[in-house]
Amino acid sequence: MAKKELAAAAGEKVIGNGLSKKEIQKIHMQNMNKEEIAYLKRKAALEKVWPVFRFIILFGLCFIILYPLIYMVSCAFRAQEDMNDPTVMWIPRHFTLKILDQTMRAMDFWNTLGNTLFLNIGCSLVQVVTCAITGYGFARFKFKGKNLLFGIVLMMILVPNQIIAIPQYMEFRYFFGLQPLIQNAFGNAAGSAFNLIDSPWTMYLPAMTANGIRAGLMIFIFRQFFKGLPKELEDAAYLDGCGPFKTFIKVMIPNAASSFLTVFLFSVVWYWNDYYVSSTFFTENSTMALMLKNLDKLLLIELFGSATVQVSAREQILWMEAGCLLAVTPLLIMYVCLQKYFTEGIERSGLVG
Repeated sequence: MAKKELAAAAGEKVIGNGLSKKEIQKIHMQNMNKEEIAYLKRKAALEKVWPVFRFIILFGLCFIILYPLIYMVSCAFRAQEDMNDPTVMWIPRHFTLKILDQTMRAMDFWNTLGNTLFLNIGCSLVQVVTCAITGYGFARFKFKGKNLLFGIVLMMILVPNQIIAIPQYMEFRYFFGLQPLIQNAFGNAAGSAFNLIDSPWTMYLPAMTANGIRAGLMIFIFRQFFKGLPKELEDAAYLDGCGPFKTFIKVMIPNAASSFLTVFLFSVVWYWNDYYVSSTFFTENSTMALMLKNLDKLLLIELFGSATVQVSAREQILWMEAGCLLAVTPLLIMYVCLQKYFTEGIERSGLVG
C-alpha cells in the first residue's frame, strides 16, 4: 500500500499489482535483447522530437502563406513616409485610411464590386446547376458515346482557356456566324445588336452550357460524388413513382448539399480571380480582377491626373497592396463564414483520400 502511495505521489500511474508504468517498462526491458532496446529508445526519441519538428514545419508554412496578407494589411494602413522609414517593419508609425480611400476611388470600388458580384455569383450559381446535372448524367446513366464525352470533359480540365479564347471571341463577336446574315438582311443597326462582346452573355452562356471557367473539374467532382451514393436511393424513388428528373431534385440534391457548396465556392473564387477570360470579352474595367490588372494606370490618373507620369514602383506599393487587400477581403469573409461546410464538402466529394 505504501508503494502505491509513493508512486501516486510521484505522478506515476499505478498498474496492476501496485507497479507503476515505469517499473513495468524496466521489467520488460530486462527481458529484451539489445536490438529491441535500441528500437524502443529510437521510438521514444522520435516521439519527443516529432512534435517540435512538426511545429517548426507548420509555423514556417503559416508564415509563408500569411506573409503576403500581413504585408498587405500593414501597407494599406500606413502613411507614405513610412515606406522610407527603415524602422517600420509591420506596424505603421503613422496610421491612416487615406491610402485605402484613394485606392477605392481609383478602382470605383462599389460599382466594380457590384459588377463583379453580378457576374461572379450569377455565373457560379448557373454553372453549379448545369455541372451538377451533367455530372449526375455521367455517374448514373448509360448511353452511347459516354466514355468519349467524358474524355472531352477531361480535356476541358487539361486544355487551358488560351487555346479556345480566339474561337470563342469570334463566336460572341459575330453571334455564332449569324451576325453577317442579319446585318445584310436588316442593316448595320440590327447586326450590331447581336454583338455580344462587352455583354454579360459572354460569361453567362458558357456557364449555362456547363462550359464556364473550370467547368470540367466541377463536372468531375459531381460525377465522383454521385457515383459514391447508394444506388438504392434511386431505386426507392423509382418505386415511389419518381422519374429521373424528380429523383435528382428530391433525392440527389439534398444528399449532395455539401458538394454543391464546395463547387459553388470553387466557382466563385475562379470567377473572382479571372482576368484573362474577362479581358478577352470586356474592353472596360468592370470586374475586380481587371481593376487590379490596370490599377497602376488608374492610380496615376487618380493621384496625378495623367497616366504618363513616371512614378517609381516603390512609391506605388502602398496603393497596389491596398487594392489587393480590397479585392481579397470579400473572399476571405466568405471563406471564414463557410469554412466548416467547405471542409466537409471537400472530404465528401472524393477530392481527398
